Amino acid sequence: MIRKISIACLAGTAILMAACGGSENSDDKVVVTATKDSLVQYATERLAGYAKVKLTTDLSQLSEKEKQMLPLLIEASQIMDELYWQQNFYANKDSFISSIKDPNVKAFAEINYGPWDKLNNEKPFVSGWSEKYAGAGFYPTGLTKEELEKSDVKDKFGQYSLIRRDSTGKLYSVPYHVAYRPQLEKAAGLLTQAAALAEDAGLKKYLTLRAKALLDDNYTASDIAWLDMKSNGIDIIIGPIENYEDGLYESRNAYEAYVLVKDKVWSERLSKYVKMLPELQKGLPVEDKYKAEAPGTDSELNAYDVVYYAGHCNSGSKTIAVNLPNDETIQKNKGTRRSQLKNAMKAKYDQILAPIAETLIDESQIGLVNFDAFFANVMFHEVAHGLGIKTTIDGKGTVRAALQEQGSWLEEAKADILGLYMVTKLVEKGELTGKKEAFYTTFMAGILRSVRFGASKAHGKANMLAFNYFEEKGAFEKNASGKYKVNFSKFEEAMNGLSNLIITLQGNGSKVAVENLQKEKAVIKPSLQKDLDGLASKGIPVDVVFEQGVKVLGL
Repeated sequence: MIRKISIACLAGTAILMAACGGSENSDDKVVVTATKDSLVQYATERLAGYAKVKLTTDLSQLSEKEKQMLPLLIEASQIMDELYWQQNFYANKDSFISSIKDPNVKAFAEINYGPWDKLNNEKPFVSGWSEKYAGAGFYPTGLTKEELEKSDVKDKFGQYSLIRRDSTGKLYSVPYHVAYRPQLEKAAGLLTQAAALAEDAGLKKYLTLRAKALLDDNYTASDIAWLDMKSNGIDIIIGPIENYEDGLYESRNAYEAYVLVKDKVWSERLSKYVKMLPELQKGLPVEDKYKAEAPGTDSELNAYDVVYYAGHCNSGSKTIAVNLPNDETIQKNKGTRRSQLKNAMKAKYDQILAPIAETLIDESQIGLVNFDAFFANVMFHEVAHGLGIKTTIDGKGTVRAALQEQGSWLEEAKADILGLYMVTKLVEKGELTGKKEAFYTTFMAGILRSVRFGASKAHGKANMLAFNYFEEKGAFEKNASGKYKVNFSKFEEAMNGLSNLIITLQGNGSKVAVENLQKEKAVIKPSLQKDLDGLASKGIPVDVVFEQGVKVLGL
């Protein structure tokens, strides 16, 4: 194993030296790659790519008790933030942050929850730190898949446990609710206090059950209670939810939280689309055996203003829509809730997507790019997680289990393309206003926005699959001035072809075939990278960073 390391690591402080020794392999070779000054410059330039956005909402729509609940929910979320630091970063956060003298490097480390740039393939940018271990803080640093799979650990691929090594080197697992007990007890207490203030019966039940779930890692009852909520004005998504941070298996979930205020007007407009899922499922452009499952219709589609992000969802690129729960059984039997984070979405459109479209979309089509189309594309991406196939057709179990670490990126690709399929069908049925051409052009601009995050994570791989597949099928071309122009008829044909390919791969549960697809098409080619570099030179932000909390809300 070759481990890259900076000059400063060779003479750094004790904490940095400990971090440099993260690999347990004795044959590591040190390769000097960067100076401290070059890393400071890199972090400073990358920090400038984040536009500051205040997270606020109209609090006048809330009752006095709802306003009293918000600080409690924000404090509970801050605990999730601290837990995510431990899961993403395998050293002491406070020592690490205090060791950084340059304010720009420190600010960039806080955005990334560690010394690795999440929007640039986890590139290290703090002197003394080598490349990130794929297992993050979930496993002993340097643990290989082979060693774990040969071990007698029972909970090898658990969603809610850590793998650790005892003094003799033997591997064992520790449940989250044991490993993080003090913090989780405090967070559960805050949720219980908020539940006592809740005037909505559904919200009260959910908060009570979620507090319990944090302490026993059994989230099913609280997930169902969350789906059963209908009339709540505020909400919180909290706990170990997404598995993208686990680079070994994508099995272990990372802590995060969103504190939300419902936009009841927008939510009312969106509610009708979920009921259309069974009909849309039947029309999928794939063989009948791959669309035999009936999607749940008890799902909710709501719009929210986010007033606080914490943990995984706040690291690097900020999430603008959520489709939960992730449990396939709950999805199949009951459905999901698709939460559209409207204020964050609008911020990204205004700060990032619109300027990118002005720069890279053909002048004759620039007028087709608009926020309503962006909102719909993102919204139906989340709805589309409910379409397709959840269980393989040949007895390999769930798609998630069969594809393992290859499952998440392909599922995101499926949601991208089936979301576009849904938009197409709903426009054709007159259920969605707007022109297909506007949705397609805005989708194209959205890909150009998203691929700036790189192709190391699930969403980046998904975006690159769509981009490269569409390019191969002639769905777009570049004009003489280097701008992208959509061929609308070929775009729709490519949409159907990619939908068929992805659902078939999922249904077959062939991990090898998905790996090959990733290697071939989920990559950024030099010509596209040149265009993306040009966006940076024009000062267009890569993402946003939030000013948030009780004071920002004026509470």
